[in-house]
Amino acid sequence: MIKNYLCEPMQKRNRIYEKALNHGELSVEEGLYLYMEAPLQELMSIASKLRRLHVPDNYIGWQIDRNVNITNLCFSQCRFCNFCRKPGDADIYITSFEEYNKKVRELFAFGGDQLLLQGGMHPGLGLSFYTDLFKELKSRFPKLKLHALGPPEVVHLARKESTDYSTVLDALIEAGLDSLPGAGAEILCDRVRKIVSPAKATRTEWLDVMRVAHQKNLPTSATMMFGHVETVEERIRHLKYLRDLQAEKPDDHYGFISFIPWPFMDKGTVLTEKDGVRSNVSRSDYLRLVAVSRIMLDNITNIQTSILTVGRETAMMSLHGGANDVGSVMIEENVVSAAGSSGMHDAAQLQSVITESGFVPLQRNQKYEAV
Repeated sequence: MIKNYLCEPMQKRNRIYEKALNHGELSVEEGLYLYMEAPLQELMSIASKLRRLHVPDNYIGWQIDRNVNITNLCFSQCRFCNFCRKPGDADIYITSFEEYNKKVRELFAFGGDQLLLQGGMHPGLGLSFYTDLFKELKSRFPKLKLHALGPPEVVHLARKESTDYSTVLDALIEAGLDSLPGAGAEILCDRVRKIVSPAKATRTEWLDVMRVAHQKNLPTSATMMFGHVETVEERIRHLKYLRDLQAEKPDDHYGFISFIPWPFMDKGTVLTEKDGVRSNVSRSDYLRLVAVSRIMLDNITNIQTSILTVGRETAMMSLHGGANDVGSVMIEENVVSAAGSSGMHDAAQLQSVITESGFVPLQRNQKYEAV
């Protein structure tokens, strides 16, 4: 009787693992059960097996790109962001073409060809500003790839121009947009969003923008910033929303190329200083999230570890627990660094993380194609 009782949890986990290994879609309840009850080593082992089903070789991807903030003025004023400024602040800027020239030439000199262009969401900048910017950058640098803006910016521009997401995306793509980052997802739960980013796109708006992008075959990524006011169940529901949306895309379209989770960085943020919310992500919790993401997201091929926020050792461990990419050297990064991240790595350091983990470095582009 006691023996049978002890075997029941293992049998339940094994049934869920078998379902996942056979490409079954796990329910929220099954994902939550694994997150809360499964031993970490067991989870990582299953996630590693699934990673090799999706990416069967021994390569781990990495990239060279540069993150340039178009402006630091942002009406959203998210409570986790130390980077944004309010109207009237003395240090507001909009990046000039002269600065772009310098930054892009430095990017090319490092061997990269992609700019990650993001906000803030400046209340005075309309769609024509961004299309003019993209056209000018592509005119000056035809080989430059623009991984730019994100669903919250698209929602903002659609409101500002009194138009729809499709029209905004068409204009941006025609101007030179190559791919759409998964920025602003935070946690895809409106209860959470009302606390941490009340002025930003809702869960439905974020997903609707990505749905339109996928219909246009615009490559996208998906993200999660976790470890603040959300519950574990809300993390799992976030994964299900992504998986369900990915299932809607046409078979020959990109959809979500990758998923990138990272923990909330709390240094000096309003969420911490005024609301008393501290980052609650331990190493084991991060590894658990990566592993469960791999198990839940059967239709998203690439999972990127966030070496910028979790550091070298945890990133190395996550490569044995479902992740198959270490991200970019990020020649420039301002937002999470302003909240306490100190995990910047150059190309040699990123490659050493991969080789010391027992894998082979593969430099890739935003579409996860080998360079």
